[in-house]
Amino acid sequence: MITLETAENALKNVYLGTVTEIMNTKINPLLAKIEQTSEDVWGKEIHTCASVGINGGFGAGSETDELPEAASNRYVEFVSTLKNLYGKIEISDKAVRASAEGKGAFTDLLNAEIEGLIAASKFNFGRMLYGDGSGKLCTVQSTSGSNAVIVDDVRNLIEGMVVDCLAGGDYNTYGLRIKSIDRDNKKVTFNTSASLGGSEEVYVQGSMNKEITGVEALFGDSAYLYGNLRSSIASILPKTKNLNAQLGETTIQEAIDGVENVSNAQIDFIGVSADVKYAYQEFMAQFKRNIDVMELDGGYKTLSYNGIPVVYDRFIPNGTMYLLDTRQFRLHQLCDWRFIENGNGKILRQRENRPTYIATLVKYCDLVCKMPLGQAKITGIKR
Repeated sequence: MITLETAENALKNVYLGTVTEIMNTKINPLLAKIEQTSEDVWGKEIHTCASVGINGGFGAGSETDELPEAASNRYVEFVSTLKNLYGKIEISDKAVRASAEGKGAFTDLLNAEIEGLIAASKFNFGRMLYGDGSGKLCTVQSTSGSNAVIVDDVRNLIEGMVVDCLAGGDYNTYGLRIKSIDRDNKKVTFNTSASLGGSEEVYVQGSMNKEITGVEALFGDSAYLYGNLRSSIASILPKTKNLNAQLGETTIQEAIDGVENVSNAQIDFIGVSADVKYAYQEFMAQFKRNIDVMELDGGYKTLSYNGIPVVYDRFIPNGTMYLLDTRQFRLHQLCDWRFIENGNGKILRQRENRPTYIATLVKYCDLVCKMPLGQAKITGIKR
């Protein structure tokens, strides 16, 4: 007979391992290349460091000269707070009882809930990897009826997502669920009416400034990066080039050389938006060149440039290319994905005043790049 205890055991001993593997290796090709570690985690914070320049204790001289003065490496301390990532499943008491005598029905029930959780987690974690940590999804441009808006960008949105809308940093409307998206016209329709003025910023529910420090944070204009004023660490910040033109013969190579000439980085990953992927394909076809295809860890197949994977990701802004040394990134974590347990070790608990049971998956982590100067970004790439 299927019981809540059976469900507990299944979630802990069967589903958790599968979910963890998928979440760590199958979210997208970028995450698959980033090392995940519990090193440098101190309490609720991550403390690590980045080197500045080189060791200065080198010099030449005669056989009787004094030896060069020692000048050790210089470092900048990076400090980041562990971000709290949650995923929740909900099973009704009625559904559990209805499947109590059938193992297959119960398995189907759990499979459906876990698959939905994985899909939502993959979407949001993948989005955060290329974000700036603010959690901003888009900006409302205008209203369209009582429950629809026109936004400036829909790449970070998906049906079913629950969002908050803020005006001037203050909540205007929160807890809106997206019913449908007209991607051609950038029209978003909610399940309920929304009293919006037409200039709000949209965030995932409760997530403003609470998401992981994604790749875009390196190139952003926030005052601080990893606890340091940007102005105080300007010499180790990455560069952005606004091309404002089509891809040329040497565009990518110049960007790679520009990074590798001033750092010890070696670019091993190129992330592009859809239009840049097409621009690259058209450029190669124009000169009758073959486009190499390679397979990455996790089973991903992608284009390549001189042996470097060129990976399309929906969350990269149009006209944008990231050139990354993924060996310089670490996903620091307090622990891997786990279900939250109560004092008795139970992970399923009844929602207050409701005939449903919930289980919450959690991970405490943040993404840190120990060599920002070893990364680059090209914007304004045109087809």
